[in-house]
Amino acid sequence: MDRGGYAMALEFRVLGEVGATADGEVLAVGHARQRLVLAALLLDAGRVVPADQLVTRVWGEHPPSRVANALQTYVARLRRVLHPHGGGIERRSGGYVIPLPSPDALDLHQFTDLVSQARATADDAEAARLYERALDRWQGDALLGVDSAWADNVRHSLARQRTAAELDYADRQLRRGQHGAVLGLLARRADEYPLDERIAAALMRALHHSGRTDEALARYQRTRTMLVDELGADPSPHLRAVHEEILAAQTPGPAPLRAWAAPVPQQLPSPPPRFAGREDELRHLDTLAEPHATVPITVLHGGGGMGKTALALHWAHRQATAFPDGRLYVDLRGFSPDGDPTAPDVALRGFLHALGVTGSAIPAEPDAQTALYRTLLAGKRVLVVLDNARDPSQITPLLPGEPSCAVVVTSRNRMTSLTTTHGATPLAVRPLPAAHARSVLIDRLGPDYLDADPDAAEQLVTRCAGSPLALGILAARAAEHPDFPLAALAAELTDVSALDDGDASVAAVLSWSLRALPPQHAEVFELLGLAPGPDISVRAAANLTGLSPNATAAILLALERVSLVEQDAPGRYRMHDLVRLFARTHTSLPAEARTAALVRVIGYYTGTALAGNRVLHPHGVLPPGIDTGHDHPYPHPPASTGEALDWFDADHDCLLDAQRVASAHRWHEPAWQIALALTAYHYRRGFLHEDLEVWPVAVQAADALGTPETRVLAHRRYGLACARGARHDDALAHLAQALDLADRGEDQRVRAIIEHDLAQTWELHGDQRAALEHAQRSLELFRPLGNPVWEAQAQNGVGWYLTLLGQHEQARPHCERALQLYRTANHPAVADVLDSLAHIAHHTGRHIDAIEHYREALALYRESGNTYLEADTLEHLGHTHRAMGDSGKARSVWQLALDLFRAQGRFAEVNAVETALARLDAGKTRSAPH
Repeated sequence: MDRGGYAMALEFRVLGEVGATADGEVLAVGHARQRLVLAALLLDAGRVVPADQLVTRVWGEHPPSRVANALQTYVARLRRVLHPHGGGIERRSGGYVIPLPSPDALDLHQFTDLVSQARATADDAEAARLYERALDRWQGDALLGVDSAWADNVRHSLARQRTAAELDYADRQLRRGQHGAVLGLLARRADEYPLDERIAAALMRALHHSGRTDEALARYQRTRTMLVDELGADPSPHLRAVHEEILAAQTPGPAPLRAWAAPVPQQLPSPPPRFAGREDELRHLDTLAEPHATVPITVLHGGGGMGKTALALHWAHRQATAFPDGRLYVDLRGFSPDGDPTAPDVALRGFLHALGVTGSAIPAEPDAQTALYRTLLAGKRVLVVLDNARDPSQITPLLPGEPSCAVVVTSRNRMTSLTTTHGATPLAVRPLPAAHARSVLIDRLGPDYLDADPDAAEQLVTRCAGSPLALGILAARAAEHPDFPLAALAAELTDVSALDDGDASVAAVLSWSLRALPPQHAEVFELLGLAPGPDISVRAAANLTGLSPNATAAILLALERVSLVEQDAPGRYRMHDLVRLFARTHTSLPAEARTAALVRVIGYYTGTALAGNRVLHPHGVLPPGIDTGHDHPYPHPPASTGEALDWFDADHDCLLDAQRVASAHRWHEPAWQIALALTAYHYRRGFLHEDLEVWPVAVQAADALGTPETRVLAHRRYGLACARGARHDDALAHLAQALDLADRGEDQRVRAIIEHDLAQTWELHGDQRAALEHAQRSLELFRPLGNPVWEAQAQNGVGWYLTLLGQHEQARPHCERALQLYRTANHPAVADVLDSLAHIAHHTGRHIDAIEHYREALALYRESGNTYLEADTLEHLGHTHRAMGDSGKARSVWQLALDLFRAQGRFAEVNAVETALARLDAGKTRSAPH
């Protein structure tokens, strides 16, 4: 048999009938139970399988009394078969291990290796060839001829891996226009998984581009009908988009493919517009792009202004195709003149978010976050750029776990411990040699300009001391004034006022550049040095300066032309750390003007964030007197949910820094209001750790203000943040303080809200009885107030905790009352109550009602784009179908849930659904708990 280049000595098979061959000859490995022992060892080949675990895999939970003897007999027989061919089974420390003669001696390893290679290549033709070789390893269903609960579970998991590879293969072939090559495959899988919308979309494209458009449209209608009938939901936006593409196409032809997969992060800022020199450094970095780099970590170290970031970004963009699974980037702000360096867990959560993990799927503990991050990168080719690092403690949690990924670190420190503990390669980024520095200027200005006065040109190169930052500013200045003779520029470049880190040449150029600016531009430059956050938008800068947005944008563009600011995203500007430090320490503006500018920009951030919070949480109740985003010079209240989320995403770091600046100046109103304004955004994005950062500052500010309503809100929000962050005692302490303050004010509504928060706190702690007690108190306090939404929230809470405690009949009236109140108020929380009612119906045997409720909730979640709760509802719906004996529908919805859980990085849920599917395939009748 052709093995695509693999050696044909002793080989093992699990992708098909379990067995072994030696030089192509099939070995007699015994009866089904003995082959099951072999399979149980092969799935962990090279690793010790404890004897008790091996017994469970082969005989299940109830093995025979003399199972140890039986296991030893089967192992001995397998040894006799394998030993003459160089194989064997070894007994080690309480278990058994089957060593492989080579890593590719198992067909499963061949399959996964080829799939990894295929996913790592950007060449669609080569990828398709590799996928074909990988799929050729399969000779039928996995683990054929053996049977156990463990084998069923493994068989199902491997089948999903096979299907995922087939769909990846189909995507590559469709991109190549090889539609006919995958039609049969996609048709078979579509019949097997009729509700899988990714398969349906790929099949529709293949049919359409094969001239069978009518069949493609018929397939869409068939899938749509099944989705509506079985899930009560319309097709996803992706499937609808493919349908619209086909309808809009005038003639058959390749249509642009829309990705349906885990996100491929592309976080790199724009590359430097001009880059010269550094050939030796680039050659070294190129080794990182090799598929099997020995040491895939390089530390670019050197002084400020040496161009470390520019070198890293230039190389990263140049080698984009070497990292097809994405490129992650974070500015760790290790030497930023304002604020603390970025904490590694903050950077890690940003990476997880970029990789598609959101909300509560992000673990609370930093170690668990790192483990999840490394799991997501396993087997992938991803580049990680860790810019401006201060010390190794920032770096270590962000390192991938295997050498298929590459890491580039930039720092002013050498990071010696990374070399000793992780094998990193240090690469010094030194001042450019004079010849290279001259080449930079020639590239920017042309050789004739420098040749006009060689002596002056030499002086300029010398005074820039090989700093790319200084050379860039000098070149921008010369380009702005081409009529200035070189001698005049050299004469101006004499101020050598040193910065704190000794970068005298940069200070000289900046001093000279500042003097050359028009007065208004110089003032804006100085104010930008004060702005909170790593970068700034045009509108925020307008509020900072007090100028109109148009005037501000024009000045920012002028400052960009002379390299004093960089625009690395449209409409957003940042300063190099040294430039920012210079702007702060070389100021001519009076203190009053600087303070007024900070007040304006922090007011802008606070007001806009409060307005955005109102859009994301329109039914929330705010204390009286809160700014809604219109009281600063140039407001920008977001008009929609999408606009609000985009604004928060872009300005989140600026908001955190604005709160820090406000707290440092004892401006208590914005210090606590920024925390309040981030509430809905942090909840949607799952930024629970950031909540734990902003609310202590807010509590301190609220206590300083002394306003009872403010203090109550700050303590209860901090308490809830502690509860979600698994700090139960702190949560109870702050909620108790909030309740005490509320009791003094005799505000029954506030006391009811705090009781509701206490119920959530105890639920998160796992004590449902305590949660129920607080939910009942909340209802008692809310009901007399006459607000239907408040009462509905409390009623649903009581119903939910009752059903969690198994009191389903007592729970139902509360949830039905909540549903009635929410429907009357047209409130979006209707879907949450429907989920509660479905849970009750399922556990009281009313499965038809449960399915109806789940479907309605599912439609609402899909309509709002809430894929997180959609996945949960699909999982629950599957259990109800299973309880009704409809295995086909259960399998269909669980497969959809599985895809969503995987895309969201929710691995505990993935395991639960895979187990449920395995039990389903095994024909068990017991419904899995959920």
